[in-house]
Amino acid sequence: MTQFGEAFLAAFIGLAGGIAVGSGMVAFLVVLDIIPRLAQITRSFSKIHAYEAAVVLGSLLFTWVDFSDAKVHLFPMGAAVVGIFAGCFVGMLAAALTEIINVLPILAKRVGMGSYMILLLMAMIFGKVVGSLFEWLFY
Repeated sequence: MTQFGEAFLAAFIGLAGGIAVGSGMVAFLVVLDIIPRLAQITRSFSKIHAYEAAVVLGSLLFTWVDFSDAKVHLFPMGAAVVGIFAGCFVGMLAAALTEIINVLPILAKRVGMGSYMILLLMAMIFGKVVGSLFEWLFY
């Protein structure tokens, strides 16, 4: 394979992976209704467009930071502020997941897999463990 072909293949795989991950993240945010739920809990429906803009701009900014060689030298309290925001994001996703986990038994019963619920949950758990181990050990 030529050098151009290898570069094209790498670009294609990278673009396809990015589209898959981005689509999954958007679907995740839409299915869990994180932004409308945040506006509902904080009683700030008038600021829902600001929440959406913050998610989009944050995604774009940190994607650029990830791809660039930019280094941000923060003082310890600045790093703590970034950590707090990252913790809030992870906490909101975890809270949204706990709300949606109630849907699994209902979905399993509706599609006729009620008797296989334990197997379904075990498959999800083992898939997460194997995927995490693969990423930690090989990347």
